Amino acid sequence: MSIAASSLEDEAGSASVTPAARKALRHQRIAETLAAWSLAGPALILLVVLFFLPVFAVFLVALTDWQFGATSLAFVGFGNFEELFADQGFRASFVNTIVYVVIVVPGTIVLGLVIALLIESGKSCRAFYRAVHFLPFMATLTAMAIAWEALLHPTIGLVNQTLAGFGLPTANWLRDEATVLPVLAVIGIWQNLGYAMVLFLAGLKSIPQDLYDAADIDGADLWLDRLRTVTLPMLGPVTMFVFIVVALKAFETFDTVQILTQGGPGHASEMLLFTLYRESFQYLRTGYGASVAVVFLAIVVALTLIQARVMDKRVHYQ
Repeated sequence: MSIAASSLEDEAGSASVTPAARKALRHQRIAETLAAWSLAGPALILLVVLFFLPVFAVFLVALTDWQFGATSLAFVGFGNFEELFADQGFRASFVNTIVYVVIVVPGTIVLGLVIALLIESGKSCRAFYRAVHFLPFMATLTAMAIAWEALLHPTIGLVNQTLAGFGLPTANWLRDEATVLPVLAVIGIWQNLGYAMVLFLAGLKSIPQDLYDAADIDGADLWLDRLRTVTLPMLGPVTMFVFIVVALKAFETFDTVQILTQGGPGHASEMLLFTLYRESFQYLRTGYGASVAVVFLAIVVALTLIQARVMDKRVHYQ
């Protein structure tokens, strides 16, 4: 509320307030309300149109047996969800997605922080190293997936040729159930590493030097002590942001699965988004695919809220 409205409100609380003052106060409140809605209204409308309405529409479709292109549909209630939870393929894709996220998120955060610390401690070529590590994040993932497919080729791929040159066993990395998911996770870490590194570099530059000087005075002069007592606590907000963003990107993995494995062998590399795509656009089971989308959205929202609530208690803000 503005100063003028506050002063008028104070006057309204007195016994000597005049009708003109009351009218001016009402007009002031109406003007402030209209100004607030005029500023927040466009963003609110976009949020409703682009997010809440589509989510509501997907939930409605999930309650039907509609198939893409069909001219009629029938209400089936929660039948699609019952079929979904009984589907072994969906359970496999759910477990694969969780395992993938559990590997990619910590790996990206740890390696991103380590590389950021190494670059920040270096005296030369910082811009070059930042560019080299950030390029995978900027590159088209489809093109990079094709490059990885060539590297991992079972006979002419550089990975197997290098292993064979050192006398180590080779593998058909993308066609073996034991290796396909870890390989996809390594590609996911490589893809997100530059993004995490840049954010950690920005966080490192924002740490005041006075804190390190104070740590030296207190006897924390070793790099490990400085890392534990100053660097990591001050990087708390950045770490939480990186954690949430990388986790969301990991849950949304689709390109590498579609290009490299098609969910195979069997269901060993199938992810939730690939299941959604396959059911909705390959099998044209739109109602069933919509139920996958609803479950996927619920999982992502729940995990994001849990991560934010748990990590926010451990984060130090300046």
